[in-house]
Amino acid sequence: MAKKKNENSPLKDFNPNDVAAAGNNIFGLPFNTENAKLVLLPVPWEVTVSYKSGAAKGPEAIFDASMQVDLYDPIAPNIWQKGIAMTDINPKVAKLSKQLRSDVEKYIDGLQHGKTNEATSKKVNQACEAMIDFVEEETSVLLIEKKLVGLIGGDHSTPLGFIKALAKKHKEFGVLQIDAHCDLREAYEGFKYSHASIMFNVLKEVGAVKKLVQVGIRDYCEEEMDLIKSSKKVKTFFDKDLKQLQFSGESWKKTCDKIVKELPQNVYISFDIDGLDPKLCPNTGTPVPGGLEFEQAVYLMETILTAGKKIIGFDLNEVASGKDEWDANVGARMLFKMCHLILKSNS
Repeated sequence: MAKKKNENSPLKDFNPNDVAAAGNNIFGLPFNTENAKLVLLPVPWEVTVSYKSGAAKGPEAIFDASMQVDLYDPIAPNIWQKGIAMTDINPKVAKLSKQLRSDVEKYIDGLQHGKTNEATSKKVNQACEAMIDFVEEETSVLLIEKKLVGLIGGDHSTPLGFIKALAKKHKEFGVLQIDAHCDLREAYEGFKYSHASIMFNVLKEVGAVKKLVQVGIRDYCEEEMDLIKSSKKVKTFFDKDLKQLQFSGESWKKTCDKIVKELPQNVYISFDIDGLDPKLCPNTGTPVPGGLEFEQAVYLMETILTAGKKIIGFDLNEVASGKDEWDANVGARMLFKMCHLILKSNS
């Protein structure tokens, strides 16, 4: 007897081989935040970026580019049927980010000429704290609803609130950070919650994070190197060392096994797009030569699953659209892979 179709299923009249229908959610899928297993929170925030701007437009650009992503993925061909949906972009967050960004650009110019403005730094720090609280509140609600959650930035300061929310649910977990930068500065340019300080703040404020494993790092300062050397919680795989292992003949599989072995059972992935080779993300805020290829990064994240560990959440940050859609196209495809991996990990 043929299996009766579920008339209430959002997939009842959906054909994954058709063009993405206008009005559907991210990746052209017919889900909403109520019936999707995985919910994505966009955070259009880039107040403290220290070089090129554009990351605040990342969530919208990724959403638009996602309509061109084909749904078949050999990682888990039909796992998207569990549901993926993105919440609406909060216009208040986007507006405040834009307003403060203008102030910060003047503030940074002043710093370069030996001038300080404590009023601006105080205002920005207060606004960043409010953004972190907003993210924590939004993601906490989703986690209570038993949703899997991913965050789309914005600059790399955006996921701190989400990581705090996960700490309420998980007693301990590790963070896999794919990035060109350490982001371990205690503060940068007078901003406590700078994008350059996200991992310093995670280690300081989230006790549930037992290990930070950094991959692809190739741009850092002495202060950050001192912290890496002194902290038992931090293990950094510098890009130069990874490349030398490859040049010496070590397989990427063996390297990935070493990296993932450093992580505990539960893993949060924090992905700054500049962890990739900048030919894949030329418009990101602070591009640095070197980095991972697209499939190298995907293979590394897949290794978490093959090692029997669980992905409990993720973020993707610093995607900027630029004058064309190339960065957003790469970002949307990386996001799709990450969505499939977390869904498979929790199936």
